[in-house]
Amino acid sequence: MIVTGPRQTGKTTLVQQVLGKLDRPSHYVAVDEPETTVLPPVPDLEGVTPEFAEFQIDPLGGPRGARWLVRKWELARMAAERSDRGFVLAIDEIQKIPNWSEAVKGLWDADRLHDRLLHVVLLGSAPLLMQHGLSESLAGRYETVRLMHWSFAEMAAAFGFDLHRYVYFGGYPGSAPLVAEQGRWRAYVSEALIEPNIERDILAMQRVDKPALLKRLFQLGAEYSGQILSYNKMLGQLQDAGNTTTLARYMDLLSNAGLIAGLPKYAAGIHRRRSSSPKLNVLNTSLMAIASGYAFEEAMADRSHWGRLVESAVGAHLFNTGIPEYHLHYWRENGCEVDFVLARGRRLVAFEVKSGARRPRTSGLEQFAQRFDVQASVVVGTGGVPLSEFLSTPASEWFDTP
Repeated sequence: MIVTGPRQTGKTTLVQQVLGKLDRPSHYVAVDEPETTVLPPVPDLEGVTPEFAEFQIDPLGGPRGARWLVRKWELARMAAERSDRGFVLAIDEIQKIPNWSEAVKGLWDADRLHDRLLHVVLLGSAPLLMQHGLSESLAGRYETVRLMHWSFAEMAAAFGFDLHRYVYFGGYPGSAPLVAEQGRWRAYVSEALIEPNIERDILAMQRVDKPALLKRLFQLGAEYSGQILSYNKMLGQLQDAGNTTTLARYMDLLSNAGLIAGLPKYAAGIHRRRSSSPKLNVLNTSLMAIASGYAFEEAMADRSHWGRLVESAVGAHLFNTGIPEYHLHYWRENGCEVDFVLARGRRLVAFEVKSGARRPRTSGLEQFAQRFDVQASVVVGTGGVPLSEFLSTPASEWFDTP
């Protein structure tokens, strides 16, 4: 099983909680955490503890490689052979092991050949790098569990967020206890979430020739979330001599890291979608709140800014609950615009957001429905589906309504 998704969305907590409730023995280890002490004995597995203890001490720390992975796997095999219930091995941040997917493929195929009762869970917080390894070496050998940013319903249930706080503070569960102290909250999001996302999950794992450009692109995307901006205009804003192809690639990296998406314009031809100017959308509205410099109360008082925050929350919700089966777009033609178009194959649902801070309009939905075969047109907010209800409804359910 593969558990993947952006940093700080609860992957590790989820897996550890599940392991704690299993009726079979298990072992969790993180690639990026130095092991300097012997872990507690593995319960109910007589004769296994010494072998595990032998390899728990890693005085050198540092990066692990395929040898470390094979060693852990072999110990798990020994544990599985001594248990009539099998054994579960969970490895966190697997993408930090060079060529991890090739090693996992060989080990996994050998286990299947010998019919071993060993179950392996791999966790990773660099979705693009994880996907490369999975598609290249592990096709047909895994089941994926994707965790995205938390929804309004989840943040409300876990932390008591009301709608306004969710729109501003977003869906990072780790930051929720700090929202009463906004200075600490801003520092946490910036230093513990944004910086590691860019430095560790993108720059350390991908070839990026212009890291300063990628960082400035992230900042631009957070500031201009909810707006359509051509790549040429972005280059002008960024004052860089790069090209639009590089910028588009960096936008893909930011999207796969769960930070910023550049939504393409919906068009009948795929080539027209790829050549369109993207609509920028943060995938967690806390990123937009940090970039704005506004405190919570100030953001609510600026009606124009709050309207963009609400629209960005709607776009982030559709994106986070829709991937990978659904594709999110916008549409604009001859002065008419649709905020979001959700596509599943040839089936389309169009969305218009009305936050109360924007001029009411539905002509875009009408024009779009005349041009394309639309399953449903949805108004979110004033006069339509209440925002709280919308942000509690997964993207897939809009295709289930008649």
